[in-house]
Amino acid sequence: MAKIAIVEDDLAIAQMYRLKFEAEGHKVEIAENGRLGLELCKQMKPDVVLLDLMMPEMNGDEMLEKMRDSDWGKHIKVIILTNVGEQEAPESLRKLGVTAFIVKAEMTPKQVSELVKQQVG
Repeated sequence: MAKIAIVEDDLAIAQMYRLKFEAEGHKVEIAENGRLGLELCKQMKPDVVLLDLMMPEMNGDEMLEKMRDSDWGKHIKVIILTNVGEQEAPESLRKLGVTAFIVKAEMTPKQVSELVKQQVG
């Protein structure tokens, strides 16, 4: 069982992934913006974070930068889950240790689940 944090401002998408991962036996928590996501990850210390980029209050790249600057967040696996193409994503993401980059419209929840399974073993 993996601990998965979903940081996504579209609650319908977040709930869809939550249901998929919980059905597979994982512990899942959701935060709807980067500020709340940072707090969630600090408390939960997830195995994997599914992180949207474009969110209110704090973007995903800003949240990831703050997470990587902390002792607790240096080694958490992060999968970017966004509608922004990889070419349009902030350059800083490459330096922040992103495990995978997923464009939401191009992958099914089952495919995303398989990718998460590969990360957590």
